[in-house]
Amino acid sequence: MSHAPGESPVNPIPPLILALFVLILGVELTFQLGARGLAGGPQAIGWRQSALTDFGFQGQYPTFMVETGQIRAEYLLRFVSYPFVHGSFTQAIFAGIMLLALGKFVGEIMAPVAVFVLFVVSTIGGAMAMWALGGAQDWMFGAFPPVYGLIGAFTYLLYVRLGQVGGPQIQAFRLIAVLAAIQFVFGILFGFAPDWPGDLGGFLTGIAFAPVLVPGGFSALVDRLRQR
Repeated sequence: MSHAPGESPVNPIPPLILALFVLILGVELTFQLGARGLAGGPQAIGWRQSALTDFGFQGQYPTFMVETGQIRAEYLLRFVSYPFVHGSFTQAIFAGIMLLALGKFVGEIMAPVAVFVLFVVSTIGGAMAMWALGGAQDWMFGAFPPVYGLIGAFTYLLYVRLGQVGGPQIQAFRLIAVLAAIQFVFGILFGFAPDWPGDLGGFLTGIAFAPVLVPGGFSALVDRLRQR
């Protein structure tokens, strides 16, 4: 494959995805400095727990709005704020690395804004699934649901690509199958995480929205609907 002079043979990470990564790591760094007494004084030790309580997601919040008819901005914010607070440094690092990797893969096909939109809708989709399938008191936080949304988009793109070259399209689901198997083994050994609906919702949202976010995807979808 040849490249134009001055053109990088490696596609860069979409800038909005890079900005999300910096934000996630910046929040985590703040928690780490506070826990070690390097910022914020004695009260900084509780910054993480306070942030999880203030910005994490629980199904009871949307349920309250539906049952009372009261729309509260602070409750709506939780649908998109939970990916930026993590329960531990390890969770934040793993989620951040996967965000960069999947963001780059998907960004090789989709426009940077489309990748960002995918992140947002997968975040909301994860919250909706958690509301529908999780316990009302179960907390969800961390960037894994939108990361699974990127995995869903990657799965769709690989599925289409394999179809174009005549390859076995079932292989497109290998990554999500491996991740699901790993989660199942850890669940058997250490107990299943209560926020698993968020990951499922993120993945399904990503694979559902990918066809309309690829270049020309929406027009192609409209054409297929017209033909029917």
